[in-house]
Amino acid sequence: MSSTYEGFTAEERAAMKDHAQEMKKASRRGSHADKAAEAERDVLAKIAEMQESDRIMAERVHAVITDCAPDLAPKLWYGMPAYALNGKIICHFQPAAKFKARYATLGFSDQANLDEGTMWAAGFALTEVTPEVETRIAALVKQALS
Repeated sequence: MSSTYEGFTAEERAAMKDHAQEMKKASRRGSHADKAAEAERDVLAKIAEMQESDRIMAERVHAVITDCAPDLAPKLWYGMPAYALNGKIICHFQPAAKFKARYATLGFSDQANLDEGTMWAAGFALTEVTPEVETRIAALVKQALS
């Protein structure tokens, strides 16, 4: 049995480095209010760096999530905009360019209350954020917090 594993891709290594930097930066922050404000600035700066199609969607996703779920705290997670409750990631936006994917993804962690029977979706492909998609995102996030 031969192994063809060649290690992590460059994108995966970059994501791990992003996460290490995020953890180091978070540990140096001062008060809770300072941490929250700086974390949101970091998320907005990361969104601003994205390629146009990802940036446009990330801006809309960020606006929808922060409007419909003000209890969720924006933060970076492996270099991606994420939203946490009590420090635990509930959902995140993965830009298509992050891993050279065909589409962006809105992903939910196992902390999200999306359980439906014995199988349910925990990730949703995004090619455009229309008003209908915004409504669906808001409903999913509210369900995730219920």
